[in-house]
Amino acid sequence: MTDRFSDPNSALHPMGTRPGSQWGVNGELADLSRPAPAPRVVSFPARPKALRLDLNRLAVIVVDMQNDFCTPGGWLDHIGVDTTPARRPLAPLQSLLPALRAADVPVVWVNWGNRRDLMNISPALRHVYNGSGEDVGLGDPVPASGAPVLQKDSWGAAVIDELTVADTDVRVDKFRMSGFWDTPLDSILRNLGVSTCLFAGVNADQCVLHTLADANFLGYDTVLLEDCTATTSPAFCWDATLYNARQIFGFTALSTDLIAALEAR
Repeated sequence: MTDRFSDPNSALHPMGTRPGSQWGVNGELADLSRPAPAPRVVSFPARPKALRLDLNRLAVIVVDMQNDFCTPGGWLDHIGVDTTPARRPLAPLQSLLPALRAADVPVVWVNWGNRRDLMNISPALRHVYNGSGEDVGLGDPVPASGAPVLQKDSWGAAVIDELTVADTDVRVDKFRMSGFWDTPLDSILRNLGVSTCLFAGVNADQCVLHTLADANFLGYDTVLLEDCTATTSPAFCWDATLYNARQIFGFTALSTDLIAALEAR
């Protein structure tokens, strides 16, 4: 809490989700000044240049680290995609996420989780996942698990077992390649006072990049964490993603350098 809430003489109560974005209110006054906490700065190497970030304005967005994309028996595995590359971010994320939580940096999980009735999914989007109309597509059960493909609250939409979702983490269901389209992600980040987003997850050249691009278009600073991101696509897709992340949208960095910066504080 900021001083105006911790001071027993202020008689103000917090209205909001996080220091720096909260009102202070009582029966006679609404204090809209939103005094920001002192910056908590970390600096670490990145590309194309080093970064200095304020932890108070930072969040990490973990995209699609879920069973349908990363786990044997999931949808990608069923259609013949080798999911081994999608598991490469596991160890880096297992180290990074606890370090960010300890620094009070929000962890936001953005997983593909469609409505059961698919009412907000267009024919064009359904075609991407079932081109013949006769295969296992969105909402259809995967033979190995029986779970409907990318459906909210299903096994396929759940975060993989090797990654822990803390009670303090934020979860957002998405319905497109971009985690911002038709979701509350932007509102959540703004209520948290976030201006810089770290990105992790799969697939780097698809859902991660499209979410990162939309974040950039919305005015957020964007940093792709190279070792916390992967793709099952060909190598040239990965190379193009790194190029675009650095050239057009912002920066790339390694989680190990960020962890070292956090430990140095």
